[in-house]
Amino acid sequence: MTKASPRRKTDPLPPWQPRSKEGKPVDLSKFDPGAKPFSSGDKGRDKEKVEALALEIDVLQDMLYADRRFKVLVVLQGMDAAGKDGTIRGVFSRVSPLGTDTIGWKAPTPAERAHDFLWRIHQSVPGAGQLMIFNRSHYEDVLVPVVQGTLSAQQTQQRFRQINDFERLLAETGTVILKFMLHLSPDEQRQRLQERIDDPGKAWKFLPGDLEVRRHWSDYMAAYGALLGATSTELAPWTVVPADSKTHRNLMVATVVRDKLASLGLRYPPPDPAIKGVKVV
Repeated sequence: MTKASPRRKTDPLPPWQPRSKEGKPVDLSKFDPGAKPFSSGDKGRDKEKVEALALEIDVLQDMLYADRRFKVLVVLQGMDAAGKDGTIRGVFSRVSPLGTDTIGWKAPTPAERAHDFLWRIHQSVPGAGQLMIFNRSHYEDVLVPVVQGTLSAQQTQQRFRQINDFERLLAETGTVILKFMLHLSPDEQRQRLQERIDDPGKAWKFLPGDLEVRRHWSDYMAAYGALLGATSTELAPWTVVPADSKTHRNLMVATVVRDKLASLGLRYPPPDPAIKGVKVV
């Protein structure tokens, strides 16, 4: 199995891929959720670009499935209404279900709680040639319990180390890891949650507990900042995606995914020599 290549040490890190020294927390207040660093300035052209990128990702995913040297794991994290579902629909709308899968992670079941917190995750990482998309992920286990106060600072640091070891294992055995934190502003979340409540087709998604989570916004931003600083590594970097604009969010994620897949040198395997010169009649 081919090992996923890390970023070269001489390559400068873009500002949306934070890498703090000594694992110190990232200050998310310095990241504007309304920024549009990938935008052309024209929403219509940006939408067309997203569609074009989705088609490119489709071709690359087909090559990934045929090539089988790599596995790709895409992690989407963000507050409620940040657009995890919308990103999946917009960016991966064209990929074949053959070799592609998505998992929406919920609170662990009693059986899952009986094991270490990464046990259920490891069973669902991608296999050879597979593109796996995580809607939420193992990072919920260093967010929710931290904010709820059920995980101590020492236990949190221990989990950060375990996550880094786990992701290094995946990367060293051929898994390309792309982690996206969809960075939404509280004002934009308020509007989207209200729209969700008012729309009969979306109201079922809303839970009363969503408002309780919203009341702890600053605590969640601190928890996100801590995990970004501790777990954005060469082999598994985080990308902070300004997510107030749905179009820009999709454009940015699609561009990063396309560029990474294109950099892998994917290729179709050679045909069986036995079919050379065969004519189908």
